[in-house]
Amino acid sequence: MALLDTGASVNVLPYEVGLQLGAVWEEQTVSIQLSGNLAQMEARGLVLSATVANFSSVLLAFAWTQSREAPLILGHMNFFAEFDVCFYRADLAFELHPRGK
Repeated sequence: MALLDTGASVNVLPYEVGLQLGAVWEEQTVSIQLSGNLAQMEARGLVLSATVANFSSVLLAFAWTQSREAPLILGHMNFFAEFDVCFYRADLAFELHPRGK
C-alpha cells in the first residue's frame, strides 16, 4: 500500500521495497535530501519502471531511503506529473488517469 500525498515533493521508496525490487544501495550515487519526518534519513535517487492499475508502464523517480519505517509515498515528483488525480473528499475516494487521457 502507498500514500498518495499531494504535499510531498518527491516519491519515497522504503529500503526493503527497493531491495525486493533488486536495487543495490551502493550502486545508487545520486544523493537526495528529504524533509519533514525523514529529514535525518539518507536517501538516494532510483528510477523504476512502474505499472499502476491497468495503465501502461511509466518511469517513476524515487528517493530511496534507508529508513525501514518510511512508507511508500507517491508525490509531486513525478507521480503527479504522470497521472491526473481527482479527489472526492466527501466520498473518501479518488480517480486516477494517465496524464493527458
